[in-house]
Amino acid sequence: MSGGSEQPHRAARKREPESRAAAVRRLRIVAGALLAAGVTAYFLLPLEGLGADRPWLGWPLFVLCLGLVAALLLRHVRDIVLEKPQARSGIMISLLMCLAVLVFSSGYYALAQQPGQFTGLRTRVDALYFTVVTLATVGYGDIAPRGQEARLVAVAQILYTFVFLTAAATALTRRMHAVVAQRERRPPPP
Repeated sequence: MSGGSEQPHRAARKREPESRAAAVRRLRIVAGALLAAGVTAYFLLPLEGLGADRPWLGWPLFVLCLGLVAALLLRHVRDIVLEKPQARSGIMISLLMCLAVLVFSSGYYALAQQPGQFTGLRTRVDALYFTVVTLATVGYGDIAPRGQEARLVAVAQILYTFVFLTAAATALTRRMHAVVAQRERRPPPP
């Protein structure tokens, strides 16, 4: 009798990893679509109007977006630290880190529309380049913040990177090590 009752239980265990793999695939597709939407929005939205013309809109929107990304990053970092088994934080942390780069790039591009804020930053690609160079602490020097607002945003990006993106990258690395260790402990399939 126990042999008959074991069969459905085994089948249910086989379906569980398949449904988990399907959920991960769906999450990857959604994250990829969100990233594509974010990049598309970055290149298509009229960011020029958020600079000197409408600081009452640009600054609060910039701070709101960074705050939202930071809150979501911290939530996923917490899930990793607490080792929540169902958390899919690795994918979300990667997405949120990319979105943080796009938010800073948008802020730099909007600031560059104001005379005297930047030297060498004219296009959205320039803004993206400056954001990544600042994030990587490389500092090529071909684009430089000249105005006080631009320098404050550069300092904010450096601090944001130290606090939020470093914590996120550390948690992501921790999660990846745990996943690899877990896979190594599994017995090979029969």
